[in-house]
Amino acid sequence: MKRAFTILSMVIFGGMLVYNCEPDPDSLGEQLFLDGAASGKEVAYDVTAYNIDNNDSIRTDASKLGLATLGAFSESQFGMQKASYYTQLRLPAYDPDFGTNPTVDSVVLVIKPTYASDSITTTTDENYVYPDGSVPAKKVVNTYPATKYGRTKFNGGNLTVKVEEVTEFLNGYSDIAYSNKVYGSGQELGTKTFNGKVSSVVLTKDSDNSQLFSSEVGFRIPLSASFFKTKIIDKKGQPELKDVASFIRYFRGLKLSVTESDGYLVQFSPSTVELIMYYKSTDTGATTSTQKKYAFSVGNGNAHIGNYEYNRVGAAVKDPAIGDKKLFAQGMGGSSIGIKFPVETINKLKALYQIDKAAIVSAKIRMYTDPVAWKNHLKKPTVLTIVQKDIVDGKPTTNFTQDLLKLSSTPNFAYIKTYNLDKDPAYYEFTVTQSVKDIVESGEKYSDKSFKVDMGNFLSSSTGTTLAGYQFTSRPFALDRAVFVGSDTTSENKIQLIVTYGTK
Repeated sequence: MKRAFTILSMVIFGGMLVYNCEPDPDSLGEQLFLDGAASGKEVAYDVTAYNIDNNDSIRTDASKLGLATLGAFSESQFGMQKASYYTQLRLPAYDPDFGTNPTVDSVVLVIKPTYASDSITTTTDENYVYPDGSVPAKKVVNTYPATKYGRTKFNGGNLTVKVEEVTEFLNGYSDIAYSNKVYGSGQELGTKTFNGKVSSVVLTKDSDNSQLFSSEVGFRIPLSASFFKTKIIDKKGQPELKDVASFIRYFRGLKLSVTESDGYLVQFSPSTVELIMYYKSTDTGATTSTQKKYAFSVGNGNAHIGNYEYNRVGAAVKDPAIGDKKLFAQGMGGSSIGIKFPVETINKLKALYQIDKAAIVSAKIRMYTDPVAWKNHLKKPTVLTIVQKDIVDGKPTTNFTQDLLKLSSTPNFAYIKTYNLDKDPAYYEFTVTQSVKDIVESGEKYSDKSFKVDMGNFLSSSTGTTLAGYQFTSRPFALDRAVFVGSDTTSENKIQLIVTYGTK
């Protein structure tokens, strides 16, 4: 099944993402400044900003889950977040023949967390002995730090990863699933400490330098050999292994989780997960057993589901005394930010247009991170999404902003610009020029219009040249979170609408 969009594509039209730039007029109204035809004035107007509670739930089925997340992280503003992962698995071919007298040597589950490829440590063991046949060999291990979000040194940087058998049917690849759904799990199949690093391994024979074994960069978790002997090998010729429909209801999947409630989060692509069974059996006509490798299908075509657990007790995001003076935005089902223009602001802009004959050259929503509440070691978000909401014919609608719909192909257009990401506070500007002009100049009804800001990025279509749609974003797996200054009249960094207008 082809996906309608390419997961993880950063969409950049012209200068869509521009950092540390001086404010500049949008191309929409820049003609007003040509040849001295106009003078520009920048004015700040109040907006009404508020937090949107998403009930800590979001779609995280295979069509939405560009990256799987694993780990746990706690901090004072958003509380505790714990991420687990469910996956189906299938046989590479059905009604398999494992040969005569098969025995399972080992089973390993491999996940491949994202990592810093430019930071490598190599260790070599010239005296390694390959266990199958006691073959003298050389072992070369390349190790890299995984990309982590959270408290990377907590508990010595260790997370305990646990793998369990799923006991509840996960449905199909194209079925909808949500992040707050907990599926049943049973027997523990394996556990291993993850130290925050991933590695590749190459084993070569001393005698002729031939390769005995190699593995790509990843994290390998040993699983129970006896479980797979009983679950798979001993079912040879039975109905459970005859076809895919029977198999995914018999062996319903695997759950990956961590035992800790604090530490950090790591991510990996579901399509690259591997499950390998190493076994020995005697082939027809042979007298001795030989080692074989059996790779299950764990990637594309299977149900993949992210499970996110939150504990907000005592967290600032749930403090009623704070209200909307601070704005909390978090990916992966956390809160969003809503923005409306007060009637007073719209009336002032309409008066400028109708009475003073002013033309809006640029309109931006400027939003600062809270310099106290969000002063920490975490990397500030580099991009957020903004959509426009309305009620049309009595029904709520959501779409890209008018600026994204009409101007995304315009040279130097950027729907968001970021400033001072390495400082406190950082700030973000969302281009809403066309949206504001439509309200002010067309006389459209405004009371039902608003904006919604989220963590994450818009995803591109399969062609890579257009956006897939306002509903296709990386929010289901966006690790970022941040606290911003809201409609706080006492703060110089309060969220505002910055309008540049020109008069002839």
